[in-house]
Amino acid sequence: MHYVSAAGLTKSYGIQPLFSNISFHIEEGDKIALVARNGTGKSTLLRMLAGKEIPDDGKLWIQKDVDVVLFEQEPVFEETKTVLENIFVHNHPIINAIKEYESISEAGDVEQLNACIIKMDELGAWDFDAKVKQVLSRLNIHQLQQTVNTLSGGQRKRVALAKTLIDIGFEHKHVLLIMDEPTNHLDVTMVEWLEHYLDKENVTLLLVTHDRYFLDATCNEIWEMEDSNLYFHKGDYANYLEKKAARIESETASIEKARNLYRRELEWMRKQPRARTTKSKSRQDNFYEVEKRAKQKIEDEQLQLQMKMNRLGGKVIELKKVYKSYGDKVILKGFDYTFKKGERIGIVGKNGVGKSTFINILQGIEQADSGKINIGDTVLFGNYSQQGLLLKEDMRVIEYVKSMAENFPLASGGTLSASQFLQLFLFDDDKQYTYVSKLSGGEKRRLHLLSILFRNPNFLVLDEPTNDLDLPTLGVLENFLSEFPGCVLIVSHDRYFMDRLVDHLFVFEGEGIIRDFPGNYSQYRAEELKKEVNQPKVETTTTSPSLTEQNLNDGTSKRQFTYKEKREFEQLEKEIPELSKEKEMITEILNSGTVPFEELQKLSLRMGELNQQLDEKEMRWLELSEINQ
Repeated sequence: MHYVSAAGLTKSYGIQPLFSNISFHIEEGDKIALVARNGTGKSTLLRMLAGKEIPDDGKLWIQKDVDVVLFEQEPVFEETKTVLENIFVHNHPIINAIKEYESISEAGDVEQLNACIIKMDELGAWDFDAKVKQVLSRLNIHQLQQTVNTLSGGQRKRVALAKTLIDIGFEHKHVLLIMDEPTNHLDVTMVEWLEHYLDKENVTLLLVTHDRYFLDATCNEIWEMEDSNLYFHKGDYANYLEKKAARIESETASIEKARNLYRRELEWMRKQPRARTTKSKSRQDNFYEVEKRAKQKIEDEQLQLQMKMNRLGGKVIELKKVYKSYGDKVILKGFDYTFKKGERIGIVGKNGVGKSTFINILQGIEQADSGKINIGDTVLFGNYSQQGLLLKEDMRVIEYVKSMAENFPLASGGTLSASQFLQLFLFDDDKQYTYVSKLSGGEKRRLHLLSILFRNPNFLVLDEPTNDLDLPTLGVLENFLSEFPGCVLIVSHDRYFMDRLVDHLFVFEGEGIIRDFPGNYSQYRAEELKKEVNQPKVETTTTSPSLTEQNLNDGTSKRQFTYKEKREFEQLEKEIPELSKEKEMITEILNSGTVPFEELQKLSLRMGELNQQLDEKEMRWLELSEINQ
């Protein structure tokens, strides 16, 4: 089924064009990742497809039966309403019944709860309710009666994601799911679950993401937006990089030929008399075309910067018996470690276990309760934090950089001016004289990174550095860090970024326990999965009767079925054999070879539906049967 067609789309803000004359098509089942630099209009294009922006020129057609669901970087909520009210916004009997059931579950009124259960039975809402519970539980959303204006940035992002996933699961036959950086503020376990969920839901997908493992797991096509053009690449991220390199090489060779021709034509033009003959006029017109081609610039800048880094002495940082707690919450419990020159350490652990506190203590931003932290005299920290740029007043980009220094010293002995340094970080002349407040989120992050490196640190502390950075900039940053001669400490949920850069990990396991793991993130995750297989744990959070923190079973004691779970389990034991029997019948008919083509199509579609339903119901039956053991 054809979903979307776009022809000649153009969009500008003021004199700055975001993109012009781009065309594309989206078919049902496509899974597409959109790659482009920050500030080139990725988010604007996504909002245009969702009907929240209009093009300056061009045509956009969306099939009338297709529902477009948009997940944005900056979600919009009814701020004074609860999480529950913001998630369940559709006025539909099933949605209303689930919303009422979840609300009553938290209130604990038994009589009203029984009435809700009867209504859920009548509407057949339990299957969808189970899916809702899975989404909310996996995204760690429990306090449904909390008002949205009291949530942190990460909580808001997870609530918006939950709403999006519930929307696409509710009675949508044809959905185009558009996602703008869905993995920001998710821990790795959540990201891995989201990969599986999107694959299982089998939606048509268009997304922007900096997480290359997530991209490869969810998409099979990459669109690259560059210089007002769209380039289409089938396959994974590695294939995209290979094809892009080949394209740039080909374009460079073509431009070089044009430059040689341009030099010859320019020489001819200069020798011609002022009066032009008709014969020479055609050659003159052709000259301007060649000139345009010859002066074309291949925009593939790379951050190749030989820093004159402050020398790192023999003593770097030494921590001895360091303790830190907040009340009953233990962050560090007698932590000992001596940092060595050139170390690259990743920090991993669940949200809230103290990763940010640890790096703040290391830099002297926060104080430890006890213990010794000895920092070498030559250590100069570069702190790239989630907080981002802090400006007392708005100023132009070039003014901000010059406020730190006019020139940047190089290892070769030379210097770069502030403007030249900005060019290396992909800020062209126009952007350099733009006010910082007018930059996109990713451009601000890039400027923040620039401001850190401009001070020539020798110990980099990077707290979630990949959030809001585009893939081209990430590749440049990784290349730079791989050659960086100082120490690097990274807190990140980006598995690809960690795998490429770190030598070993500090694993924060909670209760002040920090394990030094000798390997990268993928190696650590493989070891953890192996442990989970050998020691399976019953997960009960997705089957709780309501999603308050008080009702979540921690697995330390065995619990019995709730009334709702008992009914659901009995219903599954009836439905699974019925679906299996229908599947066998259709298989026999399909194998007979006597079915008309139209009927064959219908049966094939039904077979796909049956397989999906059986997978979901059998998985749910297994979850419930483990509780009932």
